[in-house]
Amino acid sequence: MKRENLLKQLENTEKVWDVVVIGGGATGLGCAVDAASRGYSVALFEREDFAKCTSSRSTKLVHGGVRYLQKLEVDLVREALHERGLMKQNAPHLVKDQAFVISNYSWWENFLYFCGLTFYDILSFGFGYGRSRFITPKTVMKYLPTSVEKGLKGGVVYHDGQFDDARMACNLAQTCVEQGGVAVNRTAVEKVLHDEKGKCCGVVAKDLLTGKEYTVKAKAVINAAGIFVDEVMQMDEPGMQKMVVPSQGVHLVLDMKFLQSDYAIMVPKTSDGRVLFAVPWHDKVVVGTTDIQRPTPESEPRPLEEEIDFILNTAGLYMTPAPTRADIVSVFAGQRPLAAPKKEGKKSKEVSRSHKIIVSDKDLITITGGKWTSYRKMAEDTIDKAIKMGKIEKRKCVTRKLHIHGYRPNPDLTNHMYVYGSDEPAILNMIKENPALGEKLSEKYGYTVAEVLWAIREEMALTVDDVLARRVRLLFVDAREAEKAAPRVAEIMAAELGRDQAWIDEQVKAFTEIAQHYYIA
Repeated sequence: MKRENLLKQLENTEKVWDVVVIGGGATGLGCAVDAASRGYSVALFEREDFAKCTSSRSTKLVHGGVRYLQKLEVDLVREALHERGLMKQNAPHLVKDQAFVISNYSWWENFLYFCGLTFYDILSFGFGYGRSRFITPKTVMKYLPTSVEKGLKGGVVYHDGQFDDARMACNLAQTCVEQGGVAVNRTAVEKVLHDEKGKCCGVVAKDLLTGKEYTVKAKAVINAAGIFVDEVMQMDEPGMQKMVVPSQGVHLVLDMKFLQSDYAIMVPKTSDGRVLFAVPWHDKVVVGTTDIQRPTPESEPRPLEEEIDFILNTAGLYMTPAPTRADIVSVFAGQRPLAAPKKEGKKSKEVSRSHKIIVSDKDLITITGGKWTSYRKMAEDTIDKAIKMGKIEKRKCVTRKLHIHGYRPNPDLTNHMYVYGSDEPAILNMIKENPALGEKLSEKYGYTVAEVLWAIREEMALTVDDVLARRVRLLFVDAREAEKAAPRVAEIMAAELGRDQAWIDEQVKAFTEIAQHYYIA
């Protein structure tokens, strides 16, 4: 996936592309893969890095949404459960079964959650990951040794999926390119073009590394910019009403001693009505999330003190010992694009997570809302919309059975390199041919020099942040270790990319500023 080769394909200003996608998060990448796999010519532009914002900061779950079942949004849950099955089927190297335990402290909760989750299983229509079942207090303590035992009346086990979000995004970009599409990062759409009838007919995109501009003509323009969709809509129609409000979610990453289990914790109702998860991920525990409306979208949002306190206080009700601020090895915040509420003050947890497709008077197609689990269906609906509008000729969607790049059944989950799927042997071969590439980036973790080179050569990583946050995930696993590793990573990248010492210094400084927001001093 050579960025320079992909950019060359944009130089033909006479070419009219079938589809241009703005935004390289889950939704935009899904749209690009869907369009390319149907045989359309497609170009995707991401202003920063693939999954830089919302799509790399999820709870790491592929799920139907138990909380939506509580609200009786049955169709939304059924769709997500179906997509959950397809996601595991098409990317088994990234999506795995995750068993959850709901610990109950009243007999009524045991009955209520067992019935609800049995219905959840029924809705999965053959795409289930495993059956829900009631377990005794003794079994709860066996599965979750750190649970609060006092007053425990039993629990319910149910199954959902767990995955690596940023790795999935990277593989989707590779899949798009393999299907004949163009997907480039660090390329900002600066203008939406219109024809003589005032309809969208392309974009002007700028390579942020070189400053070079590309005029890209297109039959259909799709706005999948996530929390920034309003910016693109303003390019299309200045003065357009705001469509999205950012809702911030924070997660804390703790040492595995706070879970000591392959089972995850699900708290179905917290003090303010939200759910809380504690999920094993890359030998750590991800605990979250919050749901707070923010005034403006941010690519590097910062967690609020009240969010950190809420998660710690709630986790402390279900974990012994209770985690403290000193136990946090990383904290990350992401912002979800929710439909703007019609009335001020409406809580974001009340706004539906179902996706919405909006077509402007000038035919800009905007897709917003939804969640990672439904990315494929959102993409299918969006491309189908372009067909219904007569923008592109009708072709059948093929992504239900399309293997994502890296497809590899039954990976060895004990090896941190399982996330590379079918690419893993090539990385190991690099180390075999040059043992120096097996040098670790951190004494505590297994990430190697070879993985940095692979990220540059095959996964379009251009900055230290790209590597340590979204290719090897060290920033999310242990922020202080990522900060320590940054100078070495910058040196490796500079040698590979032909950069000088000034570039190394600038990269280390920029990454250090980012990393300091991921840990509590």
